[in-house]
Amino acid sequence: MNRTHPLASRLRSGDLLRLGATGLRTRPLRAVLSAAGIAIGIAAMIAVLGISASSQAHLDAELEKLGTNLLTVAPGEDPDTGAPVPLPTTTVRTVARADGVDSVSATGEITGVGAYRNARVHRAESNALSVLAVEGNLLATLRGTLAAGGWLDRAPAGYPTTVLGHRAAQRLGVTGAGEQVWLGDRYFTVLGVVAPVPLAPELDTAVLVNRAAAETYLGFDGRPTLVYERSADHLVESVRVLLPRAVDAENPQNVVVSRPSDALKARQAAEESFTGLLVGLGGVALFVGGIGVANTMVITVIERRREIGLRRALGAARRHITRQFLVEALLLSTLGGLAGAALGAGVTAGYALSRGWPTAIPLVAPVGGVAATMVIGALAGLYPALRAARTPPTVALAAA
Repeated sequence: MNRTHPLASRLRSGDLLRLGATGLRTRPLRAVLSAAGIAIGIAAMIAVLGISASSQAHLDAELEKLGTNLLTVAPGEDPDTGAPVPLPTTTVRTVARADGVDSVSATGEITGVGAYRNARVHRAESNALSVLAVEGNLLATLRGTLAAGGWLDRAPAGYPTTVLGHRAAQRLGVTGAGEQVWLGDRYFTVLGVVAPVPLAPELDTAVLVNRAAAETYLGFDGRPTLVYERSADHLVESVRVLLPRAVDAENPQNVVVSRPSDALKARQAAEESFTGLLVGLGGVALFVGGIGVANTMVITVIERRREIGLRRALGAARRHITRQFLVEALLLSTLGGLAGAALGAGVTAGYALSRGWPTAIPLVAPVGGVAATMVIGALAGLYPALRAARTPPTVALAAA
C-alpha cells in the first residue's frame, strides 16, 4: 500500500497561487505586454459578436415595430416575351375582398413625369426621383411616420398637392411643408415629408401624389405597380397563397407576391456570414496572443533557473515546479482574457450607443472567451512548465 512519506514536500493551493502571482509581479511590463496579446484577441471576438448581436436586436425591434405581416404584390413577367404584365386597375378592390386581409394600399408609377425644384430646371436633371400615385391610406398600411408636415388628406383629393420621400426632399432642396415643386406642367404644393420606411425603401426617393390628382393632372392610367397588404400574423402564409388569384383569376402566374421582411432577414444572414469571418480573424489574434504567452513563459524559465535549482535543492518536487509555472501561465492568460472581455464589452456598448442601438452581448461571448484564454494559457504554459521541472538542480544552479 502506497502512502505519502510524512517528510515529503507539500505545496498548498494558496501557496501555489502566491508563487504564480509573484512571478508576474516581478516582471510587470512583460506580463502586461503578454496579456495584451490575449486581450486583443478576446476583445476582437467579443466586439464582433456583440456588435452583430446589437445590430440584430435593432433590426428585430424595427421589424417588431413595423410588423412582419406586410406582403407586396407586383407585376410578373410574360413567360413568352419576358415583358412585365401590368396589374389590373381593380387590384386594390379585389385584394381588399380576399379572406384574411386587414388593410391594403398601392402605389402606381407615373411614367414620363419628372420632379423638379421649379419650372426652370433642365428636364435632364431629374435627380433619379420617381413620381407615384398613391392611395390615401398608404401611410397607415405601411405604419410609416412623417418627418415634417402632414399627409395628403390635409387637402382635397383633387388638389395638386404632394408628399415627398425623405431623400426626395433632400434632393429637391425642400425643407418643409408649404413649398412647391414642379411636376408635369404645373406646381404642386408640398404637404409633408415621409420619414424613412425600412420595409418600403422605394418611398425614400419618391414624390407621392394622391391618385385622383395624378389622374387629373399627370395622366395616371389607374394601374398600380406595387400593392401593400397586411393581415394577421397567423394568416400571412394563407393570404400569400390567395393573393395571386385574387389579383388575376385567369393568370395568377403573372402576379408576384413577396414579403419585404424576408429581404431584411436575408441581409441579416449575409451579415452573420461576414461576422463569422471576423470571428475567425479574432481567433487568429487569440492564437498569436497564446504564442506570446508561451514565449514569455519560456524566457521566464530561462531567467529563473537559479530559483528553480534552489527550490529543487530545498526539496521541491518536479510536480511542484510544473504546477507553479502552469499556474503562472494560467494567471497571465486569464488576466488577459478578463481585460479583453471588458474591452470588447466597452467597444460594443460604445458603438451601439453611437448608432442608437440596444446593447446586446451574448453571454457565451465573454464566458467562452475567458474559458478559451484559460485553455490557451494551459497549453502555452505546459511545455515551459515541464521544461522547468525537468531541469536538474545542479544544472540550474551552475547556469545561474
